[in-house]
Amino acid sequence: MTHLQISADLSYRLPAPCTILVQLEAAATPDQTLTRTDIHIGPANSQAVVPAHDGIGTRLWTTQQEQLTVSYAAQVAIDRATPDFATLPATALNDLPGQAVPYLFNSLYCSVHAFDELVAGEFPGLTGGPLVSAMADYIGQTMTYGSDVDNANSNARQSFDARKGVCRDYAHILISMARAANIPARFASTYAPDVRPQDFHAVAEIFLDGRWHLIDPTGMAQASDMAVIGIGRDATDVSFLTAFGSMQMVEQKVDVRRI
Repeated sequence: MTHLQISADLSYRLPAPCTILVQLEAAATPDQTLTRTDIHIGPANSQAVVPAHDGIGTRLWTTQQEQLTVSYAAQVAIDRATPDFATLPATALNDLPGQAVPYLFNSLYCSVHAFDELVAGEFPGLTGGPLVSAMADYIGQTMTYGSDVDNANSNARQSFDARKGVCRDYAHILISMARAANIPARFASTYAPDVRPQDFHAVAEIFLDGRWHLIDPTGMAQASDMAVIGIGRDATDVSFLTAFGSMQMVEQKVDVRRI
């Protein structure tokens, strides 16, 4: 079992009153338990809690003027089975549960057919876990971690063609490749202790052998050490802040450590 201590402190300037959807609390799930959690959002004390995507985690609605501050602290105990996904078989399409089916299809940042030719040409004869493992290795070998520009609107194909990106881009590429191979794949927002620089961390979650498996194509995080915040089709569904208006970052700090 892994025990994590998590803190996140955010400050944003708001040119005008703004309604914001906040999702940065670690989720309470069967394989991770919140032993302590505390969140403060201000300065206005207006909040409404709603379930996050697929009921994993929660979101908070808040409306603020001039400034948004968020302070979050938690301790999370993670007890997650971590079989070697590289050895697992694929689940036949007609055996997929209904909740996995939407993750076979295109989403805003993950175009399935943009990777059809690459998947067929680079990984002939591979299926299931061995295929996903080969894809993750291929991404790690062909991509350079980092960004010279604001790539928040880049889709998986654009990131892959640039051969450079950050964790969200690596996750989008692996998700798109898996979906191109008819394997359900979704985006997971997490906290993880060995991510450098420390920040919110995006990984892929792949459906193999009848269950979901967290996989980090950047190689910085292991499934046993990740505290999941939420999941979705791609980064659209799990943004830690979604502003329905304009906001400008003043400061943002994330710290995750084992205890």
